[in-house]
Amino acid sequence: MSLSLLNSTMRAAVMTGPYQVHIDQFPMPRIINTTDAVVRITTSALCGSDLHRYHGYVGGEPPWALGHEAMGYIESIGSGVSSLEVGQYVIIPDNGATGHIDMGVATGPRMGLPFGGLNGGLQAPYARVPFADMALIPVPLTAETTNTSIEQDYLTVSDVFSTGWIAVTKSGFEPGDTVAVFGAGPVGLLAAYSAILRGASRVYSVDHVPMRLEKAASIGAVPINFMDSDPVQQILAYEPGGVIRAVDAVGMEAITANGTMQQNIVLNQMVELVAAGGGIGQIGIYLAQPNTGLAPNAERITPEVSFPLTQFFSKGIRYEGGIADPETVAGELVNLISRGIAKPGFVASASIDIEEVPTYYERLSNQQELKVFIKFP
Repeated sequence: MSLSLLNSTMRAAVMTGPYQVHIDQFPMPRIINTTDAVVRITTSALCGSDLHRYHGYVGGEPPWALGHEAMGYIESIGSGVSSLEVGQYVIIPDNGATGHIDMGVATGPRMGLPFGGLNGGLQAPYARVPFADMALIPVPLTAETTNTSIEQDYLTVSDVFSTGWIAVTKSGFEPGDTVAVFGAGPVGLLAAYSAILRGASRVYSVDHVPMRLEKAASIGAVPINFMDSDPVQQILAYEPGGVIRAVDAVGMEAITANGTMQQNIVLNQMVELVAAGGGIGQIGIYLAQPNTGLAPNAERITPEVSFPLTQFFSKGIRYEGGIADPETVAGELVNLISRGIAKPGFVASASIDIEEVPTYYERLSNQQELKVFIKFP
């Protein structure tokens, strides 16, 4: 990296409290350890999981660097990086690599990036990536072959496409299965898309936002609006014996038909809907914590919810949940995209400049957007 970059600053997104997102100046990241790489980010994104923090349900103390999905090309590497080279295009996955990772917004001469779960710092034009050989995912792009559309496709591998794909796997999916996906945000839509790509016989997409349901229909899923009537009964009208698999892509901010938050409603609906011997993949986030500066509403989320255990047990339903690790499926998904089989960037609703990020967090929170990408020059 040039001396001018080392001595300069960059504009990046930071959260200082619920509904409070700003674009501020931060020091340009630089190589600190021999295993680091600095990536020039060309495309980043806002994620639905960021909204749990935006709404004040999760987080520590402010300020907090935002973003955990990005791709770009390598600007510089440490002397200990052996499998990557300057100029190579890479995805930065949301989980990072194991090791010593600096946390939070920089207060000194660097911006350390915590990857994984809800953490981040990738809504910025540059990022330092520790343990780069393990953390970065190469993609078959060059400066001559890249474009906005293909970068949006590849960026989804950093989180939302991988998470949707893994959610389907967690359900025990096999080709020919019927699948109901609760939630049609980017992860839910890409779970539905993953099931379709993998040979589902029919996929149902449950939500209440018209834009999302229209997008679900456009990929071949059956849209189910839970505001119209009980979504379980709507799907049972098509599948009297229930669906074989269900996916929870909603999580702890699930709401009822009257708009009130009820943490366990999707869990209960999935158990009611899934056929005997079927399976559930739970990928929506459930996280309870004490109130903090960034999360004054955290204690509204309870660590325990009621669950229909008798029905679950009697049906012999498989249930698997947890945070997805994109690197476990990245190779397969990058291959599908490079061959033109998968085009997960269909979830895009806007491509914006970094200065527009605060406005688009508000729009995303108000369900006026689906997936917002940030384009850097």
